[in-house]
Amino acid sequence: TLQFLHIVEKLKRTKRTGWVNNGIKPAESIADHMYRMSIMALLIDEKTAGVDKDRCIKMAIVHDLAESLVGDITPFDGVTVEDKHAQERNAMHHLCHDLLGWSTQAQEISALWEEYESAATPEALLVKDFDKFEMIIQAFEYEKSEDATLEDFFAGTRGKFKHPMVTAWVNELDAERAQSRAIKS
Repeated sequence: TLQFLHIVEKLKRTKRTGWVNNGIKPAESIADHMYRMSIMALLIDEKTAGVDKDRCIKMAIVHDLAESLVGDITPFDGVTVEDKHAQERNAMHHLCHDLLGWSTQAQEISALWEEYESAATPEALLVKDFDKFEMIIQAFEYEKSEDATLEDFFAGTRGKFKHPMVTAWVNELDAERAQSRAIKS
């Protein structure tokens, strides 16, 4: 268990590649990203969202766990989607089988990660939306604090949000960003 926890610590130190590649210093860590996604999941109203809130919270916590070993691979890193998935699957196998001994807890972590990756449940789809939304809200915050232009992050997610709760957040963020840009002009 200690070896597993030591490896997970790397998520706190590994900076998100997209921010590093855009010259953001200090850049958010993978753990920072996962933490805010977990907070987003806490905001779920199960009555209206149609998902299992606790499952979403857990999924947000583990969705990037493999990155503790493989790093934050982006579409611009020259790694195919298949290779990225194979690397992450091998990392999860090492974490859950080798380090956690395929315990009940390891099986839950693995199942949550697989569910997220497959994007076949309402919970996984919502957490995928959280993943994209956390990125664009962070982009907006960096645009304000670093006086950066990070339009590519927004353009890459336009029209991709599915869940009404997150779509409402996106609309609110777009309005706030438009207002902020108007003030700068």
